[in-house]
Amino acid sequence: MKFGMNLFLWTDDPTDSTYLPLYESLESMGFDGVELPVMGRADIDAYQATGERLDAMGLERTCVTVCPPDANPISPDATIRKAAALHLCQVVDACAASGSRLLGGPLYAAIGEFSGAGPTSEEWKRSLDVMREVADYAARQDVTLVLEFLNRFEIYLLNCAADARRYVDEVDAPNIGVHYDTFHAHIEEKSVMAAIDATGSAIRHVHISENDRGTPGQGQVAWGETFDALSASGYDGWLTIEAFGGLVPSLAAATKIWRPMFESEEQLARDGLAFMKAEWAKQNR
Repeated sequence: MKFGMNLFLWTDDPTDSTYLPLYESLESMGFDGVELPVMGRADIDAYQATGERLDAMGLERTCVTVCPPDANPISPDATIRKAAALHLCQVVDACAASGSRLLGGPLYAAIGEFSGAGPTSEEWKRSLDVMREVADYAARQDVTLVLEFLNRFEIYLLNCAADARRYVDEVDAPNIGVHYDTFHAHIEEKSVMAAIDATGSAIRHVHISENDRGTPGQGQVAWGETFDALSASGYDGWLTIEAFGGLVPSLAAATKIWRPMFESEEQLARDGLAFMKAEWAKQNR
């Protein structure tokens, strides 16, 4: 098991060299790696340089991204779908350049875009077509894509683990898996045990995220059931904290963070890591 920290808590541009002391601090806390946001048109050279600096610190990395409205894989406009494939392939390039072999997030549709109805079979097919193209491209760079189902208030194509598993099965590529996030599951799943059990080996990445996006272990997520089910499934990938605060105004607005949810970013990271390690240790007693 590896323990990671998503950098959205501090920035949406992890290539800024001013964050190097932060990365050193996360390494000294005991994190195995960090999760790099890749937003917009990424500077490939900057991601490569960041990866080299992280290597020197002994920190591994994963990556995460979203699709903007003008690059929506489910759009009826073929030009927009083509832009989505291009966007995701460029993100794969940045991911590979950084030394990451895993790219997560809701890659299958634009976040925050709604039609006013549930997903259609046509939207499902359009998304699959884009994802198969991107998966093939990512495979040539040894990058695995993990698809994160989000709650109904943020997206509408994939809202639960069962749909994410069905989607991954239909893409039918060896470098595709499910990205399980405890925040979204807390909203959408009737049973954490049943969701993880049904998704099984398709889960290739896990976000540890509290119900208020604050410090893991200090909210209402069914943590005992979550860790029990992950252990029973044989999961042995990353447990990566994802939390949001007020340091990045655009992310605070997107995630609806209107009040402080923790004492400090350092406190959240330190206490969240201790919580993950303690809970996972219980599985090996």
